[in-house]
Amino acid sequence: MKKKVLIVDDEPDIVESIKFNLELEQIECIIACDGEEALSKAKAEYPDLIILDIMLPKMNGYKVSRLLKFDESYKKIPIIMLTARAQEADVKLGEETGADEYLTKPFDMETLIALVKKYIED
Repeated sequence: MKKKVLIVDDEPDIVESIKFNLELEQIECIIACDGEEALSKAKAEYPDLIILDIMLPKMNGYKVSRLLKFDESYKKIPIIMLTARAQEADVKLGEETGADEYLTKPFDMETLIALVKKYIED
């Protein structure tokens, strides 16, 4: 069965680039462009992993992560925060809100793919 990844970012170029590369690895991709959509798709689709931007319309990535990680039904879904926010305080907040990994933009696609595989391979 194909693994499912939810990609959450409000920059279409980044979303398409990640989606293209994950699909080459036979990974199904679901897309959300804002925090509210991310939360509802995470709950409806129950993805194997979430790639989550922080600066999003409607609800930021920290809040999305916190809401999922503090819910018994969804807390086991790994979250990779992918963001332009590179300050130490941002990374710390990412960890506190439940991010499993924190990757800053610009990012190396091979590194991202390796992280995704690390979490979704059985």
